[in-house]
Amino acid sequence: MSCPSNPWPSEFPPFHPRRWLTNGHLQTIAGNFLPRPNHLPPPVAELIEVSPAQGTQIASRVLCECHWQPAAVRAERPTVLILHGLEGSSNSQYVIGNANKFWNAGCNIIRMNMRNCGGRKYETAKLTPTLYHSGLSKDVKRVMEFFLEREHLQSVSLIGYSMGGNLVLKLAGELGSDAPPQLTSVVGVSPVIDLAPSVDALHAPQNRIYERKFLRALLKRFRRKAAFFPRAFDPHIAVGISSVREFDNRITALYSGFQSADDYYDRAASARVLDRIAVPTLLIHACDDPFIRFLPETRALIEANPHITLLETEHGGHCAFLATPEPANGNDGYWAEHTALRFVLSHAPGTPHDALSHSCATNPVS
Repeated sequence: MSCPSNPWPSEFPPFHPRRWLTNGHLQTIAGNFLPRPNHLPPPVAELIEVSPAQGTQIASRVLCECHWQPAAVRAERPTVLILHGLEGSSNSQYVIGNANKFWNAGCNIIRMNMRNCGGRKYETAKLTPTLYHSGLSKDVKRVMEFFLEREHLQSVSLIGYSMGGNLVLKLAGELGSDAPPQLTSVVGVSPVIDLAPSVDALHAPQNRIYERKFLRALLKRFRRKAAFFPRAFDPHIAVGISSVREFDNRITALYSGFQSADDYYDRAASARVLDRIAVPTLLIHACDDPFIRFLPETRALIEANPHITLLETEHGGHCAFLATPEPANGNDGYWAEHTALRFVLSHAPGTPHDALSHSCATNPVS
């Protein structure tokens, strides 16, 4: 796919893909499987109620894995909430990569799992009677508000990848000018802004490898969910499903209150509210992303909103953006993560940002 000719903001370093990885598929696959070092301290697990109990239904809770700076400075340090993509978790490699960089820069980290996600250690499938989907931006809002209130945080930023990118952008648009003053920035990396064309692109022959991977995981999760809640979910409805769109039409729509997959894609897409975003927002998208598609009208909304900066690279794949590492400069080659770090810290207000200047300088982002 050709890359539109957009002006590149001078404050951001350009992206040059790693040698031999000038192909969107290679970037995507390598980015998914390259091992990542993890030097985070052990997380504090928090189960946050995002939806109250209703009738005979239990409340819905999500698992967050948190890394807090010392209590004396915690409130004034920037806090970063990182949200994974479809069938990912708080342990997805890009979540761990971002978390390490922001932790080294002195930030608090909240690695949020969507409903049912996060693994069997906490048996997260039992924590909610519902499925998860791309429209549950209220879950992100509830988690953000919970920690703002409990920890008296002065600065919070939201970073979402792929499906998580849609959720944080949707929340920013829904909040509009009423966003809390502590929400200082939002970052979407390879965000699924336009759900319908992106899901349909998954079904293209060259992308079936990704669709099959997603679909196997979705069906496995649904069957496990049905085993825990047999009165709520019928596992037989999943028989014969061969595409993500079909899964959304037969399962997501049925159990999440949508009329159809098209109704779901329309109502859950952050594209509908991009014009209302009123906080500094960064979108990172590669033109060779195998399946993320931006509609022309969405591009017009992005261009018209002065609060949104779009960095659109020729290469980078989906959630990858692998550049050549420069170990001597502290650069591990994960360009999107360094760019997000630069953007978030540039909008973290007051003393906390000043105090982090030295840390940022010792972890260069160019």
